[in-house]
Amino acid sequence: MTGATTDSRPADDVEPKGRLRSTGELIAGFVRRIPFSIVVAVLLVVTAALTGTMFGPAGEDTLEFWAAGVISTFEGAQWWTVGTSIAIPQDPFQLVFGVLAALLLLGVAERRMGTWRAIVAFTVTGLIGTALGAWLQWFGGEVGEWWATGTAADLTLDPLAGIVGALIASTSFMGALWRRRIRLVTLAAILTFVLYDGDSSNVYRLIAAVAGYLLGALLAGDASKLSVRRSSHAETRTLVAAVIAVTAIGPVVALLNGTELTPFAFASYLFAEQPVSLDELVARCGDTASSLSAQCLSDLAVLTTQGFGMFLLSFVPVALLLLASWGLHRGRRFARWLAITVNAAILLFARTSLDATFTANDVEDDWSAFDLVELLVWAVAALALPIALIIMLVVTRRHFGIRSPREAFRRFVAIVTGTFVVLAAAYFLVGLATLDEFWPAATPADLAVDTLKRFVPPHFLAVVDPIVVPGHDLTSVLWQGVGVAFWLVFIIAAIRLMTRARVGAGADAARLRALLRRNGGGTLGFMSTWPGNVIWTSSETDAAVAYRVINGIAITLSDPICRDEDAGRVIREFAAFCDANSWVPVFYSVHPQYLPIFEELGWQHMSVGEETIVRTKGLELTGKPWQKVRQALNRGVKEGMTTVWASWDELPRATVAEINAISEEWVAEKEMPEMGFTLGGMEELKDPDVRLMLAVGPDGRLQAVTSWLPVFRDGEVIGWTIDFMRRADDSMNGIMEFLIASAALRMKDDGAEVLSLSGAPLATKPVAPGETAPDPTVMSRLLEFLARTLEPAYGFSSLFRFKAKFNPDYETISMAYPDPLALPTIGLAIGRAYLPEVSPKEAVALVRTLTK
Repeated sequence: MTGATTDSRPADDVEPKGRLRSTGELIAGFVRRIPFSIVVAVLLVVTAALTGTMFGPAGEDTLEFWAAGVISTFEGAQWWTVGTSIAIPQDPFQLVFGVLAALLLLGVAERRMGTWRAIVAFTVTGLIGTALGAWLQWFGGEVGEWWATGTAADLTLDPLAGIVGALIASTSFMGALWRRRIRLVTLAAILTFVLYDGDSSNVYRLIAAVAGYLLGALLAGDASKLSVRRSSHAETRTLVAAVIAVTAIGPVVALLNGTELTPFAFASYLFAEQPVSLDELVARCGDTASSLSAQCLSDLAVLTTQGFGMFLLSFVPVALLLLASWGLHRGRRFARWLAITVNAAILLFARTSLDATFTANDVEDDWSAFDLVELLVWAVAALALPIALIIMLVVTRRHFGIRSPREAFRRFVAIVTGTFVVLAAAYFLVGLATLDEFWPAATPADLAVDTLKRFVPPHFLAVVDPIVVPGHDLTSVLWQGVGVAFWLVFIIAAIRLMTRARVGAGADAARLRALLRRNGGGTLGFMSTWPGNVIWTSSETDAAVAYRVINGIAITLSDPICRDEDAGRVIREFAAFCDANSWVPVFYSVHPQYLPIFEELGWQHMSVGEETIVRTKGLELTGKPWQKVRQALNRGVKEGMTTVWASWDELPRATVAEINAISEEWVAEKEMPEMGFTLGGMEELKDPDVRLMLAVGPDGRLQAVTSWLPVFRDGEVIGWTIDFMRRADDSMNGIMEFLIASAALRMKDDGAEVLSLSGAPLATKPVAPGETAPDPTVMSRLLEFLARTLEPAYGFSSLFRFKAKFNPDYETISMAYPDPLALPTIGLAIGRAYLPEVSPKEAVALVRTLTK
């Protein structure tokens, strides 16, 4: 990483080098800007000491006088409790958590929207959440609603209501990335606790969060902050994974709290009972299933959930969803199907879970109509969450397309299937040998069904016949252990599966990079390493071609990676390879030196863009042509702007977060999804061979970022090609000119030969005086339509004009194709390559263009 420079050369001749802020500097600056949050943290410590909650739970007198609830706030008319309840922690755990939340979460809110807004947001949302929550409890109790009746005696001390409300309010002052992340994850976490725990404080926090959502837009004076904006592929994966992970812990919350207040707490009933003895049940209930009373069946259901193995097995859905969350974050297709399957299983077994609840609690038959309606509402609520998660996973399926190699998947299936067969056979055979020791008396058919039940969480099938328990020691060990062992093997095998990646036909990443370093591949050659490409390697020479197949069209990316003298042979061999697979080969973004080869083959070619190239040897930013660039560079130096040249792995975490935020804000402002193919995104920045040039403001905040792809020749880097370009909304005017000019000066000093500003997709350079424009063709009309359609969202023409400021040389990049009759299909394939998420409506519009 570079440090500050004291070079005495004029500002327009030197790259203004700087450094990134350290984590310690960030923390110190953060603390200086959160005085109110520090006051709240200190207040919690003082009130805990004064009320006695610092070393133990709040006493009855403390709760009755200071806590909010139906009894104190409404029936006791102690209105001050609405305010005092958000200033006093209820126990030592809440004190510690409240202090940390005040310093971190409330601190973030104060840092984002200022001290006075943080005071307003904390106070208003805390009061609204507590007062409205207590009123809903009172009103619900009056009409006999289950949750309100069950919590009517609760008295709540909860500073987190105001903290959560302020945090959500502050998201209206954040960029798209963190606004979306904080809202979604916070709401998912609160809803999980509401649905699986049902404590009054969780409902108060939910109401405070909703109030903060509305208040934040009011304080910001911008109603658009309430809307949902587009996110990138990587961010969508992160958000979906976070939702799956947060909702996965819900059953753990219900199990640990043993609550009876929510429709999601069915499993907790089975584990909340006192241990049941098999010997006592046999003595009391008889030996056959037909003679068992309702109470004996209830006790038997509880007995089947006891033991360490059954306890672990009950957490299998949680473990699988957390595993799926990890895989979803990595974009794995297997993880999406795993999450869908687990939630579908929860739906499938929801009825038996409800049966288990009432079997274990001996529900009476004298329910009122209101009770039945309430039960229906709770049952629908229990089904709504997994249904909503499945819908979310289906809607976002395009973001999770990374597959494992077929060999790896076959190995996974073999391991999982083999493990199941071995464990199931072991339990069945041992159980068959000790069949006379099962209770109630079991038949081989009963044992066969019970063998399958050993692999299912107990609360899913606890009350499904047959219900039998082994009496023999060895059978009991297998009864407890085979399910746990199977799922442990499944999880380990799934982790290995989701860490495997597909590689191109016959080539791995290391070989491709070795070919690039040795043979070059041109200024756009490094794009061949990007995800989505398949690598074909020549059987006759040391060469490779990166391509992707869309609708039977094999579209290559840039020039073949080979020695110049081998280009003709490689192109012919790749064309033969495509023909053997019934694909139409299309070489896209190839440079002029390869066009004679295609002409010899009888192929046609046409321009698909212009690459802008700056020669860095002897570069001087002097004269009128460089005036605008020189002005931006000098302005940046005067305003204290500096640059940092680094790889992704060298960046501090804080800088990584800033880059993510800038990128997400850029994506959110676009009307159409991110483009791919020849345009890289956030994932491509993380390649260790890619370098980043960052613009850092005088306050240490990141203002803009660019990424640079290496250009190789004979194992050496001889140039760099720009790819990723993003700037913060509040950055300096001319920040990109400043940043690219600084990069050019650095490359000149490092001895690089060429700086490529990359190709401008679908752009054409102006026709020179005296020249005539070529006659339009079907394909040229299609490309012109694409350019017009995408210009408002992506600004290709504007970008092309921007690059002209750097006085580049222009080099036309072309598309070569063998069959003009395939042009309609080629056009659609190129559209899908650039916009893999293109809607059916947009695709139809592309086709209609061809008929004009």
